[in-house]
Amino acid sequence: MSVGAWEPDQTAAQDKTQKPIERELLRRYIAAARADKPLGESLETADMQASHLIRLPTQRWLEESEAWDSEQLWQLIRFFTLAEKQLPGWDAGAESAVIPLAKALRRRKTPLDKEQLLWIKQHSDNRYLPYGPL
Repeated sequence: MSVGAWEPDQTAAQDKTQKPIERELLRRYIAAARADKPLGESLETADMQASHLIRLPTQRWLEESEAWDSEQLWQLIRFFTLAEKQLPGWDAGAESAVIPLAKALRRRKTPLDKEQLLWIKQHSDNRYLPYGPL
């Protein structure tokens, strides 16, 4: 009899971070953010199962941000800010998609304004939002 160390299968987690981001799903997230209702009322159950998106690597979000205009990025920031607080399993801390999306806006020379920053702080208890760890 031998005793070995069990290693969790990283393949499933890696598959989720490697596959393309479904843009139609992001469109539904934008619509949910604009609806100004609790996300659970605005989304289908299947849409709430993609919590891995909030923790995708920064580079993936920076690349994806190129496909969206600044207003759509703001709505995605709103969605992910609300999702962290309202949806179970969506907490992301310093890995939140809000951080690279805010960075993408800064790169476009359209950084978050004071009103947007206040909105994020009022709707989140994630101390890393919107700019990440110092």
